[in-house]
Amino acid sequence: MVQEVGQISHVAASGRIVIRLNDRVDEGQVLCDKAGTRIATVMELVGAVDRPHASAAPLSDRLRKLEGRRVFAFPQRTARKKPGRTK
Repeated sequence: MVQEVGQISHVAASGRIVIRLNDRVDEGQVLCDKAGTRIATVMELVGAVDRPHASAAPLSDRLRKLEGRRVFAFPQRTARKKPGRTK
């Protein structure tokens, strides 16, 4: 199940996407659009606690089309351990 986490504010001069957050995300988390297309990876969280933003590295070169788009996140999965070998 995907959950809306914010809206793309703008593309910074550095080429990163700035996202105005309305829910918590983690650094390294991949964000997608409503259709499930991967848009960006969260690189760092910035801004005031009451108005958080995320700086994200885009996963596409079509940056101008992204402005204003709502972004979603899949729940983080925990890594599964491989079963150990038995002797």
